[in-house]
Amino acid sequence: MVDISVFGRYTYLVTEIVWGSVAVVLLRRANALRKAAVTILVLYPIAYVWDRYTLAVGVFDIKLRTGIDVAGIPLEEHLFMAVVPALVIGIHETVFGETTDRTDATPSRSTI
Repeated sequence: MVDISVFGRYTYLVTEIVWGSVAVVLLRRANALRKAAVTILVLYPIAYVWDRYTLAVGVFDIKLRTGIDVAGIPLEEHLFMAVVPALVIGIHETVFGETTDRTDATPSRSTI
């Protein structure tokens, strides 16, 4: 496995930026940026409470992070709470979202 700890305290931030970029590309390709933004906004308060609790009770310890906290949790965790659902929605919409048939330019649902 590749050791990405070379980014030191920016390691977690770099991984969120990389995977967040993948999510944005997939969402743009699937024309689902707005759908994802709404879903993330609805999920965010739940994720925040869950994350704040798990950090408070010591479920996990994040060592390779910037050290910047926002509203009681690491900056990177805020990004994580947006990146994960964005990536899931991006993959889902890429696989199952609407596609345009090149022969008649009429949107149709993909089927597997």
